[in-house]
Amino acid sequence: MKTIGITIGDTNGIGPEVAVKAAFKQNWGDVRIVLIGPAGYLLDVCEVFGFDPPDPWDGSNDPGSVSIWEPEGTLETEVKFGEVDPAASTEAARWITFAVKACQGGVLDAMVTAPICKEGFHEAGIEVPGHTELLAQLTKSERVGMLLVGGPLRVGLVTRHLPIREVPDAITPEAIREITELVAEVLPRLGVQRKPNIGICGLNPHAGDGGTIGVEDRDIIAPTVEALRKDGLFVDGPIPADTIFHNALSEIYDAVIAMYHDQGLAPLKMLAFDIGVNITLGLPIVRTSPDHGTAFAIAGKGVANASSMVEAIKTAIQLSETAASTASATD
Repeated sequence: MKTIGITIGDTNGIGPEVAVKAAFKQNWGDVRIVLIGPAGYLLDVCEVFGFDPPDPWDGSNDPGSVSIWEPEGTLETEVKFGEVDPAASTEAARWITFAVKACQGGVLDAMVTAPICKEGFHEAGIEVPGHTELLAQLTKSERVGMLLVGGPLRVGLVTRHLPIREVPDAITPEAIREITELVAEVLPRLGVQRKPNIGICGLNPHAGDGGTIGVEDRDIIAPTVEALRKDGLFVDGPIPADTIFHNALSEIYDAVIAMYHDQGLAPLKMLAFDIGVNITLGLPIVRTSPDHGTAFAIAGKGVANASSMVEAIKTAIQLSETAASTASATD
């Protein structure tokens, strides 16, 4: 029996809504779902959508139950739908920290995080680009990465939340190697039965055309791909970004490594906007999230689609089960 914790994210966004909808609208079998956040507000959200009030989490709740776990020190901040509020971001960070400790202590088998507001984090003095970097800090993980999964695509990112003008300088052999190795390690746990075949995007149009349209593909990406091949990984590249996703849809590649955020996420979200999942690689715990933001524009209107949160929970369960089986095999 698995216990999955869901941090509800920024209370001014759609996080609490999609967390509650996903917890109750799906049959999770014997999996226990624990909503992590302010109990009073979560009970209000459950009432709004007609769900029975969950019991407080006490560690012994029944299989298939939905519970609320309010971390010590949680403040019932005023909910201001659609607004950036550093107080809400401070609380969101508190719940993330709490869930990480619960996973590390074996109380939770995995954590799923609802969206945070990065601007609110900045205003609150929490100087991280996003969840990934905060989780790396909390778990003292040196090698982390983002893998986005949606429909037929799995996409890893060499760079994450960087301005476009900074991307070329961040494309290094070490960065390409790190995300490619992390993706190769997790793919068998996501159901890839054979040794994974990974396609690596070029940075420039036409993958640089032999150096005539930028030299990064020729001088950095291609030598790194060759070195990865020599290390035994099945990799191909650099492949032009306007071609590689077609190849992935044709099942030539089990995953694609994109050089920057929108290069990878644009095709994935086009095909799987409502069911995308973000997986943080390299952590000693399992963490997933829906692949969308706080959606301030529709917060509080009751119309948020919880499909991505449902898929994130499913993926967290899958990864926690394969983590347990891997640990048993190596004992």
